[in-house]
Amino acid sequence: MSFPWAQHYEPKAPFMRWLDEKLPLPRFAYNAIGAGYPVPRNLNYMWNFGVLAGFCLVLQIVTGVILAMHYAPNGLVAFDSTEHIMRDVNWGWLMRYAHANGASAFFVVVYMHIFRGLFYGSYKAPREMVWLLGVVIFLLMMATAFMGYVLPWGQMSFWGAKVITGLFGAIPFVGEPLQVWLLGGYAPDNAALNRFFSLHFLLPFVIAGVIILHIWALHIPGSSNPTGVEVKSESDTVGFHPYYTAKDGFGLAVFLILYCAFLFFMPNALGHPDNYIPANPLSTPALIVPEWYFWPYYAILRAFTHDLTIPFTHVVIIEAKLLGVMAMFASILVWFFLPWLDRSPVRSGHYRPLFRKFFWFGLIPCVVVLGYCGGSHAEEPYLMLSQVAAAYYFLHFLVILPLISSFERPEPLPFSITEAVLGSDKKAVLGENTTPAT
Repeated sequence: MSFPWAQHYEPKAPFMRWLDEKLPLPRFAYNAIGAGYPVPRNLNYMWNFGVLAGFCLVLQIVTGVILAMHYAPNGLVAFDSTEHIMRDVNWGWLMRYAHANGASAFFVVVYMHIFRGLFYGSYKAPREMVWLLGVVIFLLMMATAFMGYVLPWGQMSFWGAKVITGLFGAIPFVGEPLQVWLLGGYAPDNAALNRFFSLHFLLPFVIAGVIILHIWALHIPGSSNPTGVEVKSESDTVGFHPYYTAKDGFGLAVFLILYCAFLFFMPNALGHPDNYIPANPLSTPALIVPEWYFWPYYAILRAFTHDLTIPFTHVVIIEAKLLGVMAMFASILVWFFLPWLDRSPVRSGHYRPLFRKFFWFGLIPCVVVLGYCGGSHAEEPYLMLSQVAAAYYFLHFLVILPLISSFERPEPLPFSITEAVLGSDKKAVLGENTTPAT
């Protein structure tokens, strides 16, 4: 984002001038996260979650690299090597618990980040590319998390890998060869562990690269804000540093308190006890479920219990299993089309009364129900609830949202960001000095 009033980096110390001339990293940092990057002055704490997501990624990479030094991706010793990390490696228990709970924390802050984007219309022009890259990051996170869940090689790891990779077998013609190619065999074993370990180690660095593109794309139009009104004058902005570095620092402190509460007092609260039992292909767990952050998508997958057939015949067009797989992937892929499905010229949900009602009393309860059903047994009433919630989920994005944007009457927008913060005083809005001369 380029504004004529943005401060420009001018190094004063001789060494910094030399460094800036040869390798302008200080200038890059100053313009990216310093006073040289003007941001809207009305950002609330919902804008903290982007920084928190970056912190979680760094945490996962650091702890993951340390764990990789002691882990053995072999079906005979993978579970034992995990226990070795927990019991024999100095501070190994801390690294493993920090990594496992860090994955949950990562998804919490990313879900909050997505929630903010959905409510405040951050996916709309001119920030479509920022949103699209964010969805790519989320898909990479899901792949990374699934492969990491397999590595401890407990009961839930083995059967989770078998069930999830088995979904690819539902694809016509190429499904079974694709499943064998993914696993390196006909069932999860050494080949699958080696492949998943390699990809689990590699993908976080791919995520980091896409995040750089995500931030780069953000700096072109600049940050969105709770009003959805674009920046009009210098009075609408403040420097990212020190205003939002301090605000993000406070948010990080609150996050670390909650994270450490889980890490030190209930480190297994978000895991599954069956994963402390070594993998056994001959013993199926009573309830096979993925990690909690996959539950809504797992519920959509299981919501399809009947084949799609030609009416009044028994000719199957699409099997129920394939329908579930298609719906599960479509539940995320639909986000790619949000900038064009929601055609309302108003971005923020604060000024869209009808949108707010469907968001708070439709979409949010729907996702909560899907999450609850995804962690429950595949039986009634959970299957019926999953079917109703899944139907509403797709209706919201494909039908309700386009209809709302066509006939909704938004509330009046403030003239500027400054007016939204300081009120409608003319001098305050125009940034004029209101202090009497002395």
